[in-house]
Amino acid sequence: MKKAYAAFDQTTKVFHLRNEEISYMIQLEEDGILSHLYFGKAVKHYSGNKQYPRRDRGFSGNVPGHEERAYSKDTVPQEYSSHGSMDYRIPASIFRRENGSNLHDLRYADYRIEAGKPVLAGLPQSYVQSEEEATTLVLILKDRDQEIFVELSYTIYHDRAVITRSVKVLNQTAECLSVEKLASLQLDLTNDLTFDQVISLPGAHIRERQINRETISAGIKRFESRRGTSSHHMNSFIALVNQDTNENEGPALGIHLVYSGNHAFELEKDQIDQVRIVAGINDYNFSWEVKAGESFQTPEVLLVYSDQGLNQMSDTFHHLLRERVARGEHQFKERPILVNNWEATYFDFTSKKIEQIVDEAAAVGIEMFVLDDGWFGHRSSDNSSLGDWFEFEGKLADGLKGIADYVHQKGLKFGLWFEPEMISIDSELYQNHPDYLMQEPGRCPSSSRDQHLLDMGRKEVRQAIEKQIIQVLDQVEIDYIKWDMNRSMSDAYSIALDAKNQGETTHRYMLGVYELLEHLTNRYPSILWEGCSGGGGRFDAGFLYYMPQSWTSDNTDAVERLKIQYGTSLGYPISAMTAHVSAVPNHQTGRVTSLKTRGEIAMSGVFGYELDLTLMEAAEKAIVKEQVAWYQEVRALIQFGNFLRLASPFEGNLTAWMFVDPKQEEALVFMARTLASAQPVFHEVILQGLQADYQYQDQATKTTYFGDELMTLGVYAPDFYGDFQTQMIHLKKV
Repeated sequence: MKKAYAAFDQTTKVFHLRNEEISYMIQLEEDGILSHLYFGKAVKHYSGNKQYPRRDRGFSGNVPGHEERAYSKDTVPQEYSSHGSMDYRIPASIFRRENGSNLHDLRYADYRIEAGKPVLAGLPQSYVQSEEEATTLVLILKDRDQEIFVELSYTIYHDRAVITRSVKVLNQTAECLSVEKLASLQLDLTNDLTFDQVISLPGAHIRERQINRETISAGIKRFESRRGTSSHHMNSFIALVNQDTNENEGPALGIHLVYSGNHAFELEKDQIDQVRIVAGINDYNFSWEVKAGESFQTPEVLLVYSDQGLNQMSDTFHHLLRERVARGEHQFKERPILVNNWEATYFDFTSKKIEQIVDEAAAVGIEMFVLDDGWFGHRSSDNSSLGDWFEFEGKLADGLKGIADYVHQKGLKFGLWFEPEMISIDSELYQNHPDYLMQEPGRCPSSSRDQHLLDMGRKEVRQAIEKQIIQVLDQVEIDYIKWDMNRSMSDAYSIALDAKNQGETTHRYMLGVYELLEHLTNRYPSILWEGCSGGGGRFDAGFLYYMPQSWTSDNTDAVERLKIQYGTSLGYPISAMTAHVSAVPNHQTGRVTSLKTRGEIAMSGVFGYELDLTLMEAAEKAIVKEQVAWYQEVRALIQFGNFLRLASPFEGNLTAWMFVDPKQEEALVFMARTLASAQPVFHEVILQGLQADYQYQDQATKTTYFGDELMTLGVYAPDFYGDFQTQMIHLKKV
């Protein structure tokens, strides 16, 4: 195993975390100020001579207690900043004491180095399997005047280009402390030539994780969610790059927040072109009371550095999230090919209709049937019964168990849809416990899709839902659960909290959901759990800790999925991305694409179908059978191979990506051309990730190539005829 190091040099006053790929260096300056020195490619030897220059900057005040005018917190690239000591940039932390003051001044107090990686109680996180896998540095800061301590934790993996960061505040005063902001990470960068652009993943419902790349300009930029979830609208991931960085060349610094609630990534380019990044729980409408002797822990941030472009950055994230964030029996298992009845029947289904779909699924080799919304309470439309997780009496002739038994008798696995965090006014749960609904008493709550949120921060609410779910799971043999959440949070108020603590509501909600997920996934480890929030509204590293895959988007249009899946791959592994073939004309866009195109795009994820198999022609069923058999052949390669982006749908008419097995003996190349042209331009696709000296054979044409020619000369994209065409090339080492 490779070795990582964390050390403090007493002579240079530098903390250095290093493995064979990366270094992270922190300078202890005068008066206990920690400054950020370096994060990037590994540095084996450091002499200690790169001192941050001193210069008197107008209106940048002195460090409190230090009279040197050229030394200011307003310009020093700090490792972690505090509000109220003449640093006018975005602060990483804001505390308010009982006297109303929010002034504090953090200074270095101590450090410790530990083998392994500490556990963050109650939060999703990356982990290690042994202490030999990582090393952790904890830097302890203390307020200049108060017994308020802040611990900065840095873990470096021995064999990954990854640093994990998190922060804990400890209140050792005799008073209560109100935390109004506590970021998980601050990163102050002094060289604007290294990173002058930022990539984010904005979007909307059915248009998630679109790649946006922009110049970092003077002032403040926020990438955030205030919706109670990581959201469709701004994913909890960004990357810093320079203008020359592409998929295979140039520096890239990726930042992932392992959290599923409100988040904020703040960038500020200051008066001397330095860039500060602050990331963590969104401080909008947030506060947390830390009583005397207590502490508060932030979620974790994952930092990845690449000096070989975005593909290398993504590959590091893919392996980390798949291998050291996702957990459970299904973490490395090949995921089953399913058919979901939602777009086939919506709420209008009977036992006979479901059995017909199952019969067709078994005939073509599909491995799992999922019963979606409409099986519970008296749910025949989307305005009732959420919170009533018992069977819709009479809707299924032999009940849920009868359907599950029928599916299993046909040799398929059985899956079921839940939306446990929601409540309908038209539900027995609401009639018995109207106080479970999250709302300010006496104020009419905002409705979305005729549904409301349960106050998941309250233990009795979680227990009521958990009890119902357990009754279903203990009575019916279920192999898979789709866990949905179909609205953004509003009316963030909890009757369980005092007036001064209402700023805790959204974070307590998320902690409650995590606790419920921990209970259920541990109780039912053999169930494959899939996350969903109106598609990709809570597609984040936090949910991956509990569920190894998530529904990437409610948008099942193959052409629009090109951008959604391409953008998602920037930060997330293919094993986490579910993708289904739907009927045409597509339900969201009305677009008509071939079954081949729909299949090949969906096969670039965890594959399935979302249509009525009983309505397909015999020829279409034959194609589905072939797709299922072929995906089974290449499934391990797709779900667990190395993924490389080759041509972006955000930049042109051609999309291309590929999968390579870890031994570089097998590869699968995907190409799609969106629109046809009467006078087309020929595109060359340069492959990546192969072994230069290996000879590879195209399994369809039996043409052979050497790896180096495929990675240098490339191949021509097919001269497709017609719009929305795709092709896959399956290569194997000869």
